[in-house]
Amino acid sequence: MAAELLVIDLSAPAFATANLIRQACTEYGCFYIVNHGVEEELVDRVLEQSKQFFSLPLDEKMKLLNKEHRSYTPLYTENLSPYPGSIGDLKESFYLGNPEQTSLSKWPSEELLPFWRPTMEAYISKALSAGRRLISLIALALNLDEDYFEKIGAMDGLEAYIRLLRYPGELGHSKEERFGVKAHSDYGMITLLVTDGVRGLQVCKEQFKEPQIWEDVLPLKGAFFVNIGDMIERWTNGMFKSALHRVMLTGQERYSLAFFVDPNPDFIVECLESCCCEACPKRFSPIRSGDYLKEKTKFKYGTS
Repeated sequence: MAAELLVIDLSAPAFATANLIRQACTEYGCFYIVNHGVEEELVDRVLEQSKQFFSLPLDEKMKLLNKEHRSYTPLYTENLSPYPGSIGDLKESFYLGNPEQTSLSKWPSEELLPFWRPTMEAYISKALSAGRRLISLIALALNLDEDYFEKIGAMDGLEAYIRLLRYPGELGHSKEERFGVKAHSDYGMITLLVTDGVRGLQVCKEQFKEPQIWEDVLPLKGAFFVNIGDMIERWTNGMFKSALHRVMLTGQERYSLAFFVDPNPDFIVECLESCCCEACPKRFSPIRSGDYLKEKTKFKYGTS
C-alpha cells in the first residue's frame, strides 16, 4: 500500500503552500516538495559520485572511517532501533557537513574521485537554500512570521549535513537483515531525501497504533521527500508529527541522499506558546539543541 502524501510546490504562493504544509505535518509528518531549486542534473551527478565512492575497495573507504560521526560509516555500524541481540543496520554511508563544517569531514582522494568535492559542495549549497526556504514556510504554517526561526536565533550557525547512503542488494540470511534501516524518526528539524528510484522507504502514519501499518513511499522524479524531525515536534508540542520511517531491503541495490537541517546547537528548543494551553500543557521540557542531538547520536552508535 502506497502512502498518499501531498506534493507541495515551493514556487506556489507562500500562504497557500504553508496551509498544505500544515495539513501534511499534522497528518503524516512527511510530504513531497517540487520546484525546490535543486536541479535534477545535479542530483544525478551526486548519485553517480556516491556510487563511485561506495564502489571503491573497502580498504580505501576505511581510510575515511567515521570521525565525530562524519565521513565513512561501514555496514552494521549504526543501529537506529537497538534492542538486546539486535544487529546494526544493513547500510553504509558517508556524512558531509555544510561549507562551514567541511573541515570536520575527511574527503576521498582527488586522484580517485577528482569531481567528488566540487559536486558535493554544489549540492550542499543548493539543498541548504531549499531547506531554509522550507523552514520559513513551516513558520508560516504555524501562523508565525516567515522569518520567525531566523529572528529567534535558531538559524544562526545552523548545522546541515548531506548523508550518502548505499543499501546492498543482498538480503542476507537473517530475517532482521531485511531492514536497511529499522523504524526511527529523525532527530533534527527537517530531512530532504532523494533516491535513485529504487523502492524500500516506508512510513507509519499512526506510530502508537497496534498493529503498526506501514505504507510505501513511492519515488517521485524531480521531488524531495521531506520528513519532519523531533525538533519540530518538540517546538510544536506534538502538533506537527516527527515521521516514523524505515527502509526495507528489496533485493536490489539502492542509493539515496539525505540532507539534514538542525538548529544552532546552542539554541534552546522549547514549546511554542501558540502550541500549548491549559487543556494542552507542554509535553517536552526545554533542551539545548546540541545536547539533544548528541544524546540521540550516542544511542544510535551504542556509545556512552
